[in-house]
Amino acid sequence: MDVAGSRVLLTGASAGIGAALAPLLASRGATVALVGRRADRLDAVLTECVGSSPGSRTYAVDLSSPERAEELAHQVAADLGGVDILINNAGAPMRRRVQDLTIEEVQRTMAINFGSPLRMTLALLPAMLAADRGMVVNVSSFGGRAGIPAEAAYCASKFALAGWSEAMALDLWHTGVDVRLILPGAVDTEIWDRPGNDPAHFSGDLEPPETVAEGIIAAIEGEGFEHYLPDLKGIAEFKTSMIDDYLAGARAFADDAEQQ
Repeated sequence: MDVAGSRVLLTGASAGIGAALAPLLASRGATVALVGRRADRLDAVLTECVGSSPGSRTYAVDLSSPERAEELAHQVAADLGGVDILINNAGAPMRRRVQDLTIEEVQRTMAINFGSPLRMTLALLPAMLAADRGMVVNVSSFGGRAGIPAEAAYCASKFALAGWSEAMALDLWHTGVDVRLILPGAVDTEIWDRPGNDPAHFSGDLEPPETVAEGIIAAIEGEGFEHYLPDLKGIAEFKTSMIDDYLAGARAFADDAEQQ
């Protein structure tokens, strides 16, 4: 799908990947509905967009409520006259060992990372199908393809989004609506510093959000369903073919990190 001339609903637009992606979409001729929790941050991103996309606008919404997310999708579609591309980018971390997790922490993580994308997709899909044109871009995570120590709730939500995306692509195969699954690795965003999370085991280099944003643009305008950003597909394939070795290696990595 061409970004130019499209109407895009982008969640998680106030920081990180979303804040890097919104100006790129606008500069390529898209009208962007920027969704995030923090109005002041959204306004700063909007300032970068309106020069090339004066019709872009912001929506300060907390997507921990899937019901509110569904209402928002309908509101944006009404305001823009429709949505051509839905980018479910908003996400929340949950770094906690499974034996320490509460039901409330798991439910909130699932609501933000899977429940809201689900509800927004189902809200916008009928109009896309009627127009025989549209795209749903789901930003999952490498943690949606491989388990990560102390991130059971997060991985559950991202695995759910990945599986949903695959099955949705099959169901929509003979329609004009496409699906893209984005699988970022370790990206330099606020996800590492969010309160209410245990310290991360990973302490290596972080991918710039601008690089991931450019990869999402390429995925929208290019071919192929699944996109690892950066390319960690080899590790995911190793995990699938050698699961016991992967589990042992991931546990050893976490043990080393915890001892430092």
